[in-house]
Amino acid sequence: MLKTSPDHPNVIVFPPAILATTVVLGCMLQWALPLGVLATLSQAWRVPIGCAFIVAGVSLAVAGRRMLKSLGTNVSPLQPTTALATGGVYRWTRNPLYSGGTLVMLGIALIFAVDWLALLIVPSLLILHFGVVSREEQYLEEKFGGAYREYKMSVSRYGIGI
Repeated sequence: MLKTSPDHPNVIVFPPAILATTVVLGCMLQWALPLGVLATLSQAWRVPIGCAFIVAGVSLAVAGRRMLKSLGTNVSPLQPTTALATGGVYRWTRNPLYSGGTLVMLGIALIFAVDWLALLIVPSLLILHFGVVSREEQYLEEKFGGAYREYKMSVSRYGIGI
């Protein structure tokens, strides 16, 4: 009997769990082994910049989520994608929810001077990229073919030229 592949990306974990785990682990490490680098920077600029990152990140993620909902497709990569989002915020980034989440983590790290969170963002993004984004891209290419390949060629993965 042939086994058919599920109609959803084969991601390694639900993406928000990666971001939440990174924040929790960063805070725990900061409590257990504080580095104190960010705390030496002026709070007068750390907090406003951190807040700006959080506002930008939440705005980006909300715009991405709204676009997916308006198309009637699922937001969760654990469910099938029914439409290819190429408008709105998806005109300049293919992953606004993940880019937004990254900005939120950076904002939290700055506001609360959590050095470990700033450091853990790098391995977190590697896990997100290889365990989620790459798998989503493969799934979307298989599902939408040339339309997705064309979109992929014209829009940055993370909205920063990458």
